[in-house]
Amino acid sequence: MTHPWRRHCLAALILTLATLASTTHAQDIVRGVNFVHPLQFDAATQEAKLSELQANGVRVIRFGMYAQDEEKNLTFIQRAHDHQIAVALILHGLYTPGAPIRPFQPKTFPGMWPGPPLSALDPALSARYFQDLLAKLDQHGIALAGLELENEINMAGNDPDFRLPGEGRVLGLADLANDPEGRQVAAGYLQYLKVLTVLKQARDQSRLNRHTPLLPTSLVDIEQEGPWPTPKPYDGVSVGAFMAFMRAHGLDPLVDAYNLHTYPWGDHPGDPAAAIHRIRRLRALADPVCTPGGKPCWVTEWGFTYMSRACPVTEDDAHALVVQDMMTGFGQLAREGRLTGLIYYAWTGDPQFDLTRCGGPTPSSRLALAPL
Repeated sequence: MTHPWRRHCLAALILTLATLASTTHAQDIVRGVNFVHPLQFDAATQEAKLSELQANGVRVIRFGMYAQDEEKNLTFIQRAHDHQIAVALILHGLYTPGAPIRPFQPKTFPGMWPGPPLSALDPALSARYFQDLLAKLDQHGIALAGLELENEINMAGNDPDFRLPGEGRVLGLADLANDPEGRQVAAGYLQYLKVLTVLKQARDQSRLNRHTPLLPTSLVDIEQEGPWPTPKPYDGVSVGAFMAFMRAHGLDPLVDAYNLHTYPWGDHPGDPAAAIHRIRRLRALADPVCTPGGKPCWVTEWGFTYMSRACPVTEDDAHALVVQDMMTGFGQLAREGRLTGLIYYAWTGDPQFDLTRCGGPTPSSRLALAPL
């Protein structure tokens, strides 16, 4: 028979080890910030901003590149590497020559970007592009922090298979099978999976990046299906419907984690009830998708806008409070094994969100990069 005090000590030891393990797990997740459109800056400004990032302890940045700007982007990736900063890279597939292109209509549909539909993606052309790009990274001795394919394709903004104007609704799983627009969007998703397959093959053949985490497209945090809560002239697909469709068609073996975006309301900073609401909304998004023992998630964009761009900064105390709310929620997810990557939007390149303002990092930047 075990003595009661020994049972007590054993239970305490198990609890301590579990706590240490969960803390270590939370601290091991990939942490970083988005560097928005680095090619908008000249070489000297890129160097200055990378030096600033390095001085502030940033070790991962995320940005997207297109094939037509490959050499310029590779030069920037090399610059980041020289500053001991790894890149979580968003790649875009190549399209069948002559594919139709949705024009940009900034006055009528701002945020609905131009380009061919996903259904026109060309797996063969994309495969050669991915293989060539990863071979160049190998030659330069560069390992990435992550690889993503496409961005936010569950909404019309980045997927021209959606109609413009739309019907102002969020499609569900049944719509992807039965609705005319939904079937077109689904055709694009199936073509996307073919391109994701060739990206995985190229990643697996890479010398330095064969273990780089491969992520699918990030998802806009759309939960409610049916009419948008606030009327919009375009359509989307709910996170639940997107995930169900893609997993049914072979997503899981292709990726190492899922990929979410979330932009919570920053209302009532410092109010415990508002903080609880923010965390509950995060859990409602993440819990059904990010599963301990299954596929975890990265959150590759999250953040809060500033109401003013004036200097000096007068609102960062409030901004920091809502950032801290979210860090509490992310810490919970990390300790549960649901979250393995967290990247703030943004450090630089988007004045509405930037963590650098008025000549330097804000208090929020320290919170967004603090250990979970």
